Amino acid sequence: MTIGFSFRTAASRSAVTRVAARCSALCVAGALAVTPGQAAALSGKDPGTPRPTVSPASSLYQEGTQARLRAGAPGVPEDISALSWLVADARTGDVLAAHDAHRPLPPASTLKTLFALTVLPALPGGIRHTVTERELEGIGAGSSMVGVAEGHTYRVADLWRGVFLNSGSDAVHVLASMNGGWTSTATQMQAKARALGARDTHVVSPDGYDTPGQVSSAYDLAVFGRTGLRNADFARYCATVDSMFPGNGSPYGIQNTNRLLTGADGVERYPGMIGIKNGYTTNAGNTLVAAARHGGRTLVVTLMNPQAGGGFTVYEEARSLLDWGFAAAGHVDPVGTLLDTRSVPAAGPAARPVATARPVATARPVATAALPDDEGIGWPGVAGITGAAVLGAASVALALRLKATRGPRG
Repeated sequence: MTIGFSFRTAASRSAVTRVAARCSALCVAGALAVTPGQAAALSGKDPGTPRPTVSPASSLYQEGTQARLRAGAPGVPEDISALSWLVADARTGDVLAAHDAHRPLPPASTLKTLFALTVLPALPGGIRHTVTERELEGIGAGSSMVGVAEGHTYRVADLWRGVFLNSGSDAVHVLASMNGGWTSTATQMQAKARALGARDTHVVSPDGYDTPGQVSSAYDLAVFGRTGLRNADFARYCATVDSMFPGNGSPYGIQNTNRLLTGADGVERYPGMIGIKNGYTTNAGNTLVAAARHGGRTLVVTLMNPQAGGGFTVYEEARSLLDWGFAAAGHVDPVGTLLDTRSVPAAGPAARPVATARPVATARPVATAALPDDEGIGWPGVAGITGAAVLGAASVALALRLKATRGPRG
Protein backbone atom coordinates (compact mmCIF):
# COMPACT_ATOMS: atom_id res chain seq x y z
CA MET A 1 0.00 0.00 0.00
CA THR A 2 1.24 3.45 -0.90
CA ILE A 3 0.36 6.31 1.38
CA GLY A 4 -0.28 9.59 -0.47
CA PHE A 5 -1.36 13.10 0.44
CA SER A 6 -4.45 14.75 -1.05
CA PHE A 7 -4.48 18.50 -1.76
CA ARG A 8 -8.10 19.35 -2.60
CA THR A 9 -8.24 23.13 -2.38
CA ALA A 10 -6.37 26.19 -3.57
CA ALA A 11 -5.86 27.10 0.07
CA SER A 12 -3.98 23.82 0.55
CA ARG A 13 -1.76 24.60 -2.43
CA SER A 14 -1.06 28.05 -0.99
CA ALA A 15 -0.06 26.47 2.31
CA VAL A 16 2.37 24.20 0.51
CA THR A 17 3.88 27.20 -1.22
CA ARG A 18 4.35 28.93 2.13
CA VAL A 19 6.03 25.82 3.57
CA ALA A 20 8.38 25.63 0.61
CA ALA A 21 9.29 29.30 1.00
CA ARG A 22 10.06 28.77 4.66
CA CYS A 23 12.16 25.75 3.75
CA SER A 24 14.08 27.91 1.30
CA ALA A 25 14.71 30.56 3.95
CA LEU A 26 15.90 27.95 6.43
CA CYS A 27 18.26 26.47 3.84
CA VAL A 28 19.74 29.87 3.14
CA ALA A 29 20.15 30.61 6.84
CA GLY A 30 21.78 27.23 7.36
CA ALA A 31 24.19 27.88 4.52
CA LEU A 32 25.16 31.24 5.96
CA ALA A 33 25.67 29.66 9.36
CA VAL A 34 28.27 27.22 8.08
CA THR A 35 31.63 28.08 9.61
CA PRO A 36 34.58 28.70 7.29
CA GLY A 37 36.25 25.50 8.49
CA GLN A 38 33.08 23.45 7.85
CA ALA A 39 32.60 25.01 4.45
CA ALA A 40 36.19 24.26 3.58
CA ALA A 41 35.77 20.68 4.74
CA LEU A 42 32.72 20.30 2.51
CA SER A 43 34.57 21.71 -0.47
CA GLY A 44 37.75 19.75 0.19
CA LYS A 45 39.83 22.94 0.35
CA ASP A 46 42.06 24.30 3.09
CA PRO A 47 40.51 27.42 4.69
CA GLY A 48 43.54 29.51 3.91
CA THR A 49 44.91 31.70 1.19
CA PRO A 50 43.59 30.57 -2.24
CA ARG A 51 46.24 28.64 -4.09
CA PRO A 52 46.73 28.53 -7.89
CA THR A 53 45.15 25.60 -9.69
CA VAL A 54 48.49 24.65 -11.20
CA SER A 55 51.54 25.42 -9.06
CA PRO A 56 54.77 26.23 -10.87
CA ALA A 57 57.39 23.49 -10.74
CA SER A 58 59.66 23.56 -7.71
CA SER A 59 63.19 24.82 -8.30
CA LEU A 60 64.42 23.90 -4.84
CA TYR A 61 66.71 21.15 -6.13
CA GLN A 62 68.53 23.56 -8.40
CA GLU A 63 71.85 25.00 -7.33
CA GLY A 64 72.23 28.61 -6.28
CA THR A 65 69.68 31.16 -5.14
CA GLN A 66 66.09 30.55 -6.26
CA ALA A 67 63.49 33.34 -6.27
CA ARG A 68 60.63 34.35 -8.56
CA LEU A 69 60.20 38.07 -8.13
CA ARG A 70 57.26 39.99 -9.51
CA ALA A 71 57.52 43.59 -10.66
CA GLY A 72 58.22 45.84 -7.71
CA ALA A 73 59.42 43.07 -5.40
CA PRO A 74 62.48 43.83 -3.26
CA GLY A 75 65.66 42.09 -4.32
CA VAL A 76 66.85 39.07 -2.38
CA PRO A 77 69.69 40.03 -0.02
CA GLU A 78 73.01 39.42 -1.75
CA ASP A 79 75.21 39.37 1.33
CA ILE A 80 73.96 36.06 2.78
CA SER A 81 77.03 33.87 3.27
CA ALA A 82 75.30 30.74 4.63
CA LEU A 83 76.00 27.63 2.57
CA SER A 84 72.29 26.87 2.54
CA TRP A 85 69.20 28.88 3.52
CA LEU A 86 65.44 29.10 3.01
CA VAL A 87 62.56 31.50 3.70
CA ALA A 88 59.01 30.11 3.86
CA ASP A 89 55.50 31.13 4.87
CA ALA A 90 54.78 28.96 7.90
CA ARG A 91 51.02 28.78 7.31
CA THR A 92 50.84 28.03 3.61
CA GLY A 93 54.20 26.30 3.30
CA ASP A 94 55.16 28.45 0.30
CA VAL A 95 58.92 28.83 -0.06
CA LEU A 96 59.56 32.47 -0.96
CA ALA A 97 63.26 32.06 -1.73
CA ALA A 98 66.07 29.61 -1.04
CA HIS A 99 69.72 28.86 -1.71
CA ASP A 100 70.85 25.23 -2.14
CA ALA A 101 67.85 24.21 -0.04
CA HIS A 102 68.46 20.45 -0.28
CA ARG A 103 72.22 20.52 0.26
CA PRO A 104 73.08 17.93 2.95
CA LEU A 105 75.03 19.54 5.79
CA PRO A 106 75.68 18.81 9.49
CA PRO A 107 72.75 20.31 11.44
CA ALA A 108 74.27 20.69 14.94
CA SER A 109 71.65 21.25 17.66
CA THR A 110 68.94 22.34 15.23
CA LEU A 111 68.40 18.57 14.91
CA LYS A 112 66.90 18.78 18.39
CA THR A 113 63.77 20.13 16.68
CA LEU A 114 63.27 16.67 15.12
CA PHE A 115 64.09 15.06 18.47
CA ALA A 116 61.34 17.10 20.12
CA LEU A 117 58.80 16.36 17.38
CA THR A 118 59.49 12.66 17.84
CA VAL A 119 59.64 12.36 21.63
CA LEU A 120 57.32 15.10 22.95
CA PRO A 121 54.13 13.08 22.31
CA ALA A 122 55.54 10.16 24.34
CA LEU A 123 56.87 12.20 27.28
CA PRO A 124 54.44 14.88 28.50
CA GLY A 125 55.74 17.43 30.95
CA GLY A 126 54.06 16.17 34.14
CA ILE A 127 56.10 12.96 34.46
CA ARG A 128 58.71 12.89 37.21
CA HIS A 129 61.95 10.98 36.67
CA THR A 130 65.04 10.29 38.77
CA VAL A 131 68.20 10.42 36.64
CA THR A 132 70.62 7.49 36.72
CA GLU A 133 74.34 7.44 36.05
CA ARG A 134 73.88 5.32 32.95
CA GLU A 135 71.56 7.88 31.36
CA LEU A 136 74.34 10.48 31.39
CA GLU A 137 76.94 8.24 29.74
CA GLY A 138 78.19 8.84 26.22
CA ILE A 139 77.70 12.61 26.05
CA GLY A 140 80.11 13.97 23.45
CA ALA A 141 83.04 16.10 24.49
CA GLY A 142 82.26 19.81 24.25
CA SER A 143 78.49 19.26 24.16
CA SER A 144 76.29 22.00 25.59
CA MET A 145 74.89 21.04 28.99
CA VAL A 146 72.10 22.36 31.20
CA GLY A 147 73.37 20.67 34.37
CA VAL A 148 71.28 17.51 34.78
CA ALA A 149 72.54 15.66 37.86
CA GLU A 150 72.56 11.96 38.64
CA GLY A 151 70.16 10.98 41.43
CA HIS A 152 68.09 14.14 41.11
CA THR A 153 64.37 13.93 40.30
CA TYR A 154 63.13 16.21 37.52
CA ARG A 155 59.84 16.90 35.90
CA VAL A 156 59.97 16.13 32.19
CA ALA A 157 58.94 19.76 31.57
CA ASP A 158 62.20 20.84 33.26
CA LEU A 159 64.19 18.59 30.95
CA TRP A 160 62.40 19.94 27.88
CA ARG A 161 63.22 23.49 28.90
CA GLY A 162 66.82 22.35 29.28
CA VAL A 163 66.68 21.10 25.67
CA PHE A 164 65.05 24.17 24.13
CA LEU A 165 66.64 26.95 26.14
CA ASN A 166 70.12 25.68 26.94
CA SER A 167 70.41 23.08 24.15
CA GLY A 168 71.31 20.63 26.90
CA SER A 169 72.59 17.38 25.46
CA ASP A 170 72.47 15.91 28.97
CA ALA A 171 68.71 16.51 29.00
CA VAL A 172 68.44 14.92 25.55
CA HIS A 173 70.27 11.81 26.78
CA VAL A 174 67.90 11.40 29.72
CA LEU A 175 64.77 11.92 27.61
CA ALA A 176 66.05 9.52 24.94
CA SER A 177 66.67 6.89 27.63
CA MET A 178 63.12 7.34 28.88
CA ASN A 179 61.91 7.01 25.27
CA GLY A 180 63.47 3.57 24.76
CA GLY A 181 67.14 4.33 24.36
CA TRP A 182 69.60 6.26 22.20
CA THR A 183 69.53 3.95 19.17
CA SER A 184 65.78 3.44 19.27
CA THR A 185 65.19 7.19 19.46
CA ALA A 186 67.47 7.78 16.46
CA THR A 187 65.47 5.19 14.51
CA GLN A 188 62.20 6.85 15.49
CA MET A 189 63.56 10.25 14.48
CA GLN A 190 64.55 8.88 11.09
CA ALA A 191 61.05 7.49 10.59
CA LYS A 192 59.50 10.80 11.68
CA ALA A 193 61.64 12.73 9.19
CA ARG A 194 60.51 10.43 6.37
CA ALA A 195 56.87 10.74 7.44
CA LEU A 196 57.20 14.53 7.16
CA GLY A 197 58.77 14.29 3.70
CA ALA A 198 62.18 15.40 5.00
CA ARG A 199 64.38 13.12 2.93
CA ASP A 200 67.73 14.89 3.24
CA THR A 201 68.06 14.06 6.93
CA HIS A 202 70.11 11.14 8.25
CA VAL A 203 70.02 10.74 12.04
CA VAL A 204 72.92 9.17 13.93
CA SER A 205 73.08 11.17 17.18
CA PRO A 206 69.71 12.51 18.43
CA ASP A 207 71.31 15.55 20.09
CA GLY A 208 72.88 16.81 16.85
CA TYR A 209 76.47 16.09 17.93
CA ASP A 210 78.99 15.88 15.08
CA THR A 211 78.84 12.25 13.94
CA PRO A 212 79.99 10.80 10.60
CA GLY A 213 77.06 10.57 8.20
CA GLN A 214 74.70 12.80 10.16
CA VAL A 215 73.21 15.48 7.89
CA SER A 216 70.09 17.52 7.29
CA SER A 217 69.23 20.45 5.00
CA ALA A 218 67.74 23.92 5.14
CA TYR A 219 64.57 22.48 3.59
CA ASP A 220 64.22 19.69 6.15
CA LEU A 221 64.93 22.00 9.09
CA ALA A 222 62.20 24.35 7.84
CA VAL A 223 59.81 21.39 7.72
CA PHE A 224 60.69 20.51 11.32
CA GLY A 225 60.31 24.10 12.48
CA ARG A 226 56.98 24.60 10.74
CA THR A 227 55.65 21.33 12.15
CA GLY A 228 56.84 22.24 15.63
CA LEU A 229 54.91 25.51 15.65
CA ARG A 230 51.71 23.49 15.26
CA ASN A 231 52.46 21.60 18.49
CA ALA A 232 51.39 23.61 21.55
CA ASP A 233 54.13 22.22 23.83
CA PHE A 234 56.87 22.68 21.23
CA ALA A 235 55.69 26.23 20.50
CA ARG A 236 55.62 27.16 24.17
CA TYR A 237 59.07 25.76 24.94
CA CYS A 238 60.79 27.32 21.92
CA ALA A 239 59.31 30.75 22.72
CA THR A 240 60.46 30.76 26.36
CA VAL A 241 63.13 33.37 27.08
CA ASP A 242 64.29 32.20 30.50
CA SER A 243 63.35 29.87 33.32
CA MET A 244 64.59 28.31 36.54
CA PHE A 245 66.24 24.89 36.37
CA PRO A 246 66.30 22.55 39.41
CA GLY A 247 69.73 22.20 41.01
CA ASN A 248 71.10 19.94 43.73
CA GLY A 249 70.95 22.81 46.17
CA SER A 250 68.58 25.40 44.77
CA PRO A 251 67.19 26.27 41.33
CA TYR A 252 69.27 28.45 39.02
CA GLY A 253 68.39 30.55 36.01
CA ILE A 254 68.80 29.46 32.41
CA GLN A 255 68.28 31.61 29.31
CA ASN A 256 67.42 30.75 25.73
CA THR A 257 70.55 30.79 23.57
CA ASN A 258 68.65 32.14 20.54
CA ARG A 259 69.87 35.76 20.58
CA LEU A 260 67.16 36.93 18.17
CA LEU A 261 64.66 35.91 20.84
CA THR A 262 66.49 37.26 23.89
CA GLY A 263 68.48 40.23 22.57
CA ALA A 264 71.54 38.96 24.48
CA ASP A 265 75.24 39.48 23.74
CA GLY A 266 74.72 42.64 21.74
CA VAL A 267 72.38 41.03 19.19
CA GLU A 268 69.25 43.13 18.79
CA ARG A 269 66.09 41.16 19.45
CA TYR A 270 63.98 40.65 16.32
CA PRO A 271 60.42 42.04 16.67
CA GLY A 272 57.82 39.29 16.63
CA MET A 273 60.39 36.52 17.13
CA ILE A 274 58.81 33.26 18.37
CA GLY A 275 61.77 30.83 18.41
CA ILE A 276 62.81 28.19 17.26
CA LYS A 277 66.32 26.67 17.73
CA ASN A 278 69.96 27.53 17.13
CA GLY A 279 73.01 25.30 17.09
CA TYR A 280 76.77 25.12 16.71
CA THR A 281 79.42 22.44 16.28
CA THR A 282 82.88 22.47 14.75
CA ASN A 283 81.78 20.70 11.58
CA ALA A 284 78.37 22.34 11.23
CA GLY A 285 79.35 25.88 12.09
CA ASN A 286 76.40 27.99 13.20
CA THR A 287 72.93 26.80 12.27
CA LEU A 288 69.53 28.35 12.96
CA VAL A 289 65.81 27.71 12.56
CA ALA A 290 63.94 30.92 13.38
CA ALA A 291 60.33 32.06 13.12
CA ALA A 292 58.75 35.49 13.48
CA ARG A 293 55.22 36.84 13.15
CA HIS A 294 54.18 40.22 11.75
CA GLY A 295 50.71 41.39 10.80
CA GLY A 296 49.13 37.94 10.85
CA ARG A 297 51.89 36.30 8.80
CA THR A 298 54.49 33.89 10.21
CA LEU A 299 57.75 33.24 8.39
CA VAL A 300 60.24 30.44 9.01
CA VAL A 301 63.91 31.01 8.11
CA THR A 302 66.68 28.42 8.17
CA LEU A 303 70.41 29.04 7.73
CA MET A 304 73.30 26.58 7.76
CA ASN A 305 76.95 27.50 8.25
CA PRO A 306 77.51 31.18 7.36
CA GLN A 307 80.98 31.69 5.92
CA ALA A 308 81.48 35.35 6.84
CA GLY A 309 81.83 37.18 10.14
CA GLY A 310 81.84 35.68 13.60
CA GLY A 311 79.53 33.52 15.67
CA PHE A 312 76.62 35.97 15.56
CA THR A 313 76.57 36.32 11.75
CA VAL A 314 73.86 33.67 11.57
CA TYR A 315 71.50 35.98 13.49
CA GLU A 316 72.17 39.03 11.34
CA GLU A 317 71.72 37.03 8.14
CA ALA A 318 68.47 35.60 9.51
CA ARG A 319 67.38 39.17 10.28
CA SER A 320 68.05 40.20 6.68
CA LEU A 321 66.09 37.27 5.30
CA LEU A 322 63.14 37.86 7.63
CA ASP A 323 63.05 41.55 6.72
CA TRP A 324 63.10 40.63 3.05
CA GLY A 325 60.47 37.92 3.47
CA PHE A 326 57.96 40.20 5.17
CA ALA A 327 58.56 42.93 2.55
CA ALA A 328 58.35 40.49 -0.36
CA ALA A 329 55.26 38.55 0.78
CA GLY A 330 52.60 38.93 -1.89
CA HIS A 331 55.15 40.15 -4.44
CA VAL A 332 56.85 36.84 -5.24
CA ASP A 333 55.76 33.51 -6.64
CA PRO A 334 56.79 30.46 -4.60
CA VAL A 335 59.83 28.50 -5.75
CA GLY A 336 58.52 25.40 -4.01
CA THR A 337 56.54 24.33 -0.99
CA LEU A 338 56.96 22.65 2.37
CA LEU A 339 54.70 19.70 2.84
CA ASP A 340 51.49 20.24 4.80
CA THR A 341 52.18 18.33 8.00
CA ARG A 342 49.00 18.90 9.98
CA SER A 343 47.60 15.43 9.29
CA VAL A 344 50.88 13.56 9.86
CA PRO A 345 50.72 11.38 13.01
CA ALA A 346 53.44 11.66 15.62
CA ALA A 347 56.20 9.05 15.53
CA GLY A 348 57.28 7.04 18.54
CA PRO A 349 55.40 5.26 21.31
CA ALA A 350 51.88 6.23 22.27
CA ALA A 351 51.69 9.10 24.73
CA ARG A 352 51.29 8.07 28.33
CA PRO A 353 48.09 9.18 30.08
CA VAL A 354 49.80 11.78 32.26
CA ALA A 355 48.58 15.36 32.48
CA THR A 356 50.99 17.94 31.12
CA ALA A 357 52.26 20.12 33.93
CA ARG A 358 51.89 23.87 33.68
CA PRO A 359 55.09 25.84 33.14
CA VAL A 360 56.65 27.20 36.31
CA ALA A 361 55.87 30.82 37.06
CA THR A 362 59.45 31.86 36.32
CA ALA A 363 59.29 30.75 32.69
CA ARG A 364 58.71 33.70 30.36
CA PRO A 365 57.10 32.78 27.02
CA VAL A 366 57.47 35.57 24.47
CA ALA A 367 54.57 34.86 22.16
CA THR A 368 52.03 32.24 21.23
CA ALA A 369 53.47 30.47 18.24
CA ALA A 370 50.32 28.76 17.05
CA LEU A 371 49.57 29.13 13.37
CA PRO A 372 45.88 30.04 12.91
CA ASP A 373 44.03 29.22 9.72
CA ASP A 374 41.86 32.27 10.30
CA GLU A 375 40.96 33.19 6.75
CA GLY A 376 37.47 32.05 5.74
CA ILE A 377 35.96 31.16 2.40
CA GLY A 378 34.71 34.73 1.89
CA TRP A 379 31.45 36.02 0.41
CA PRO A 380 31.98 34.30 -2.97
CA GLY A 381 31.95 30.94 -1.21
CA VAL A 382 28.95 31.87 0.89
CA ALA A 383 27.12 33.05 -2.22
CA GLY A 384 27.77 29.70 -3.90
CA ILE A 385 26.41 27.75 -0.95
CA THR A 386 23.41 30.10 -0.70
CA GLY A 387 22.62 29.67 -4.38
CA ALA A 388 22.70 25.90 -4.04
CA ALA A 389 20.36 26.09 -1.04
CA VAL A 390 17.86 28.30 -2.90
CA LEU A 391 17.90 25.98 -5.92
CA GLY A 392 17.29 22.96 -3.68
CA ALA A 393 14.36 24.67 -1.95
CA ALA A 394 12.83 25.65 -5.28
CA SER A 395 13.02 22.02 -6.40
CA VAL A 396 11.17 20.96 -3.24
CA ALA A 397 8.44 23.53 -3.92
CA LEU A 398 8.02 22.37 -7.54
CA ALA A 399 7.77 18.74 -6.48
CA LEU A 400 5.07 19.54 -3.96
CA ARG A 401 3.08 21.54 -6.54
CA LEU A 402 3.19 18.63 -8.98
CA LYS A 403 2.12 16.34 -6.18
CA ALA A 404 -0.85 18.60 -5.48
CA THR A 405 -2.18 18.42 -9.06
CA ARG A 406 -2.54 14.61 -8.99
CA GLY A 407 -5.38 13.13 -7.00
CA PRO A 408 -5.12 10.89 -4.00
CA ARG A 409 -3.26 7.58 -4.39
CA GLY A 410 -3.77 4.34 -2.44
